[in-house]
Amino acid sequence: MKSVYFHLREAFKQKARAEWQALLINWRKSNAIVRTQKPFRLDRARALGYKAKTGFVIARVRLLRGGRQKPKIRAGRRSKRMTRRKVLKMSYQTVAEQRVQRKYPNLEVLNSYYLAKDGRNYYFEVILVDPNAPEIQSDKRLNWVCYKNSKRALRGLTSSARKSREF
Repeated sequence: MKSVYFHLREAFKQKARAEWQALLINWRKSNAIVRTQKPFRLDRARALGYKAKTGFVIARVRLLRGGRQKPKIRAGRRSKRMTRRKVLKMSYQTVAEQRVQRKYPNLEVLNSYYLAKDGRNYYFEVILVDPNAPEIQSDKRLNWVCYKNSKRALRGLTSSARKSREF
């Protein structure tokens, strides 16, 4: 017998194209960072530590796709120094986590996961934890967030940031 989360994962994989198109159009029209009531992919959120209790916040992030380069050089240089090399060696997921961390400085990024992509954008959902919530402070598995107040995403300590650093 398969679990509920297995069936949720399968339903996410087999979502019809028309459903995705309507969903992505709505997401594209909304703001770049949107706080949502519940996770879109409950199976993935639960696997990464989400619990349906106060102190947990879910944010959906929209990122532009394409190479992230330095701006074009406008002042004088010799041709050898005019190249525009790629700057960021971080993954899109890491960038999404950092943007959400800056938007919600009183919350701590726990983890994030991929939602979708279209021709222009990537979409991720980021799980945030409120270190001041009493439910989080009394939870033995999560109260490490309350003591450190470290801004893990900005320091590159989330799982996606650690993966992008591996050689």
